[in-house]
Amino acid sequence: YIGWPLGVIMSIGALAGALNTMYASVSARATEIATLRVIGFSGVSAFMGTMCEALVLSFIGALLGTAVCGLLFNGLSASTLGAGFTQVAFRLQMGPELVLQAVMLALVIGFVGGMLPGIRAARQRPLLAL
Repeated sequence: YIGWPLGVIMSIGALAGALNTMYASVSARATEIATLRVIGFSGVSAFMGTMCEALVLSFIGALLGTAVCGLLFNGLSASTLGAGFTQVAFRLQMGPELVLQAVMLALVIGFVGGMLPGIRAARQRPLLAL
């Protein structure tokens, strides 16, 4: 009940990072994209290339993130001592379904984060970029 709302809030920050990274990638490769467009590649090809890059980066990030969390936090037990000497104890467990959910959320972030930069790459005017 706490994990998903927290994950959604954190994914908004990750989405801002994905957009920033992909816009920087499109901007840094403006002449390369323009060259491909001049030799005959379509705007759809530029869009799909940007989307594939965003999805691959988000997939790799999800795998690395889940691996690090699995190594550091899987099976971790913690407890809190509150007012009135009440104690809440919990154990963090990572299972395959949680890893799958994390990868799927990362791919959604990569898809949304690559959409606008992909449109920018597709609409780029080749002769102006050269």
